[in-house]
Order: sequence, then structure tokens, then C-alpha cells
Amino acid sequence: MDGINQILEALSGWLWGWPMIILLLGTHIYLTIILRFPQRKIFTAIRLSVKRDPNASGDVSQFRSLATALAATIGTGNIIGVATAVALGGPGAVLWCWLTGVFGISTKYAEGLLAIKYRTKTASGKMLGGPMYALERGLGWKWLAVLFAIFTACASFGIGNTVQANAIATLTFETYGISPYITGTFVCLMTGAVVLGGVKSIARVCGMLVPFMAFFYVIGCIIILCLNADYLWPALKLIVVSAFSPQAAGGGFIGTTVMMAARFGIARGLFSNESGLGSAPIVAAAAQTRNPVRQALVSSSGTFWDTVVICALTGMVIVSSVIAYPDISYENGATLTKAAFSKIPVIGTPLLTFGLLTFAFSTILGWCYYGERAVEYLKGKKWVIAYRVIYITAVLIGSVVNLAIVWNLADCMNALMAIPNLISLLCLSGVIVHETRKYLWRGQLDKEMEDTISYSSSRSQRP
Repeated sequence: MDGINQILEALSGWLWGWPMIILLLGTHIYLTIILRFPQRKIFTAIRLSVKRDPNASGDVSQFRSLATALAATIGTGNIIGVATAVALGGPGAVLWCWLTGVFGISTKYAEGLLAIKYRTKTASGKMLGGPMYALERGLGWKWLAVLFAIFTACASFGIGNTVQANAIATLTFETYGISPYITGTFVCLMTGAVVLGGVKSIARVCGMLVPFMAFFYVIGCIIILCLNADYLWPALKLIVVSAFSPQAAGGGFIGTTVMMAARFGIARGLFSNESGLGSAPIVAAAAQTRNPVRQALVSSSGTFWDTVVICALTGMVIVSSVIAYPDISYENGATLTKAAFSKIPVIGTPLLTFGLLTFAFSTILGWCYYGERAVEYLKGKKWVIAYRVIYITAVLIGSVVNLAIVWNLADCMNALMAIPNLISLLCLSGVIVHETRKYLWRGQLDKEMEDTISYSSSRSQRP
């Protein structure tokens, strides 16, 4: 097992190395340019995300679709992940993480657009979509669509399930001494109560949970920033300068190179917001929306909240805390985050614990939906119930076992998900521009989408 783990660890390191970072960031920048910086429409996107479109076709509201995507996206990566980037890449990693989120808005926009453009309706009226449908119906590459679905189904049991359950069980044991078996059973039952109800149940719970958990975490960050008010400007200056200067250090930090700051900042940013991964468009396809661009804008706001806001707040909290309290240990992300939040009198540690618990649980819910749709694409609706039962059981297993191999396997599956998704985005970029011109650039966001033709697997029928 140690040998297998070492192989997976090496493969994960290679898959998430510079080639993947360049591919993802390059796609972000390319789409930003050809779509004329859709980031400037972010306030329109936020407005649309909270505006109901009840007469449009779809399974859930745009807000609940966004909340489900955010539930799967906002997780320990936004808290521990950012702190890890700072610990390994220095304060400059925060800026690179933030910039990745800014450019990633375009990629999330493109993913949401293709999700609606190529979604299909089942006999029961349910909407199905995501990169597998874009690959099959838009490009005619069924084989690549199948690979994406396989990678998604496998990833759902890793980063979306067992590792999150393990994080919850470990945290409650270390903080409150509760047995992992007790925690695992409780989380297992809670997960079952939600996911057995299908997409509407998952979306309803996420719609309530996401704003609640994000609000309390943001409040906690703001309290720390107020306590560190005298160090905010030095922290901001250190973040910007050290992102581009190999000489930048001090303030409690060891000097790091620009390449280290960029590598860890970009990698953590990409991993936390999932822009380009291909997961979010699976639930975006279920949204009630009148045309692809409206949902594309709503989807893009998810990256804004996840990285541009939450990750940025976390980064400022970490860097300002290290400057304010030089005795803080930053040997790893978890230690650094816990030390920063412990500076809030009385409620600091419980607030962090609550944030990590709710973020991890919401990720379990969101990824269950992704896995369901992947299994349904591969084997049909009759396998969904079996998948849910196995998924719920895996929550309990993940709570009580060592997950070193699962972590590395999950990282590999996530990287392998991104590759076919990015191929679909790049190859269908002409379609994305066409739809954007039709609805956004010509000011027709309220226009109803015309009935789409029945796309075959022939590439010649691409619009």
C-alpha cells in the first residue's frame, strides 16, 4: 500500500504541476480576452443569481443551482488551502490566488453557458447537462465524455466524500474528543436524509446552508481584520510586493521566490474555485433560466464569491496575523489557520470549527449530485439509487479510516476531470462567443432561448 501511495502521490504531483497550471491559467486568460472581460458584468451576475426566473425551464432556481455549486466548491480549500499556500509560497501566494479567481470567472462563465446550451431533457422532464453532454453533443466525442463521467464519479468518492467526512471526524475528535465512529454515523445519517431526496432536496438544503455558513465565516474574518487593523496596510503591501519580488520577506515570514509564490498561489486558487474542473456546470444545467448566458453569468458569480471574496479575506487574515503575532507557527496551513482564529477571544476556535464542519458537509452534498449525474450518464437512472446508498455508506467509512491513498487518488481524478473539460471549452469557444454576442453584447439577456436542435454525435452539426 505504501508503494501504491507513493506512485499516486508522484502522479498527483505531476498532474497538478506546471503543465496543468499553465493549461488552466492559459484557458482563463484566453476566454477572458475573447469574451471581452465578462468580469465587468459581475454585479449583473449577482443580481441575476437572486432573481427568480420561474417561467423558464429547469429543475431548480438559479440561486439554488449556484448555492449547490458553491456548497461543493467552498470547503476546506478556502480556509486550510489558502493558509497552506501562504505557508509554502509566502504572502505573495495570496495575490496569485486572487488573480487566478479573477480570471477564472471567465472560465466558470463559459462552463455555465455550455451546460445550458447542450443540456437535454429526460422523459420525466428532468434537465441533464455538464461537460459530458458538451463533449458528446457539441463535439461528437462520446469516448471523451465517458472518460469525464468516469473521472467525476471516482472523484465524488474522494475529495467530495471520504476526505471531507474524515476532516469532520478528525476535527471533532481533536477539538471535543468525540469518537470518529459517532461523528461518522451522525454525518452519514444527515447525508442520507438530504441526498435521498434528489437534486431538489440537495439544492434546498444548500440554498439555506451556504449563505448561513459563509456569513459567519466572513464575520469571523472581519473581526480578526479589525483586531489586526494596524497591520492591514503592511500586510497588503507585503502580499503585493512579495508576489513579484524574490527579495520580499520579513514580517514573520521566510523569504520565498516569485516562482514559489506563483506556483502555490495559482494551484490553490485553481483547486479552491474549481473553474475549469468541470464540476459546477453539472448542476448549472438544472437551473431555471431563459437562455444560456443568464446562467453563465450566475455561474461566474460563484468564482467571485469563492476566491475573489472568501479566499482573499482568508489570505489577509493569515498574513496580517503573522505580522501582528510573530510567534505564530506557520509550518503548515492547519496550524496557521487555527492560530489566527484563536486570537478572537472565546469564540475564535469554535467559529473556525463551525466553519470547517459546515463547509465540509456542504461539499459532501454538492459532490453527491455531481456523482449522481455522472453515473446516470454512464449507466442510466436505475443506477442512481444504488450510487446514493454506496455514497452514504462511504461517508461512514471515510470517517474512520486512514485516507492517504484516497487523497492522492482524488487529486489525480480531479486533474483528469479538468483535461476533457478544458478541451470542450477551447474547442467550443466559437459557440461560447456566438451565444455571448447574441444575448449579452446585443443587450438581449431577457430574450427566451430558441428551441435547440436535436444534436447528434456528428461533429458537423455543431452550431
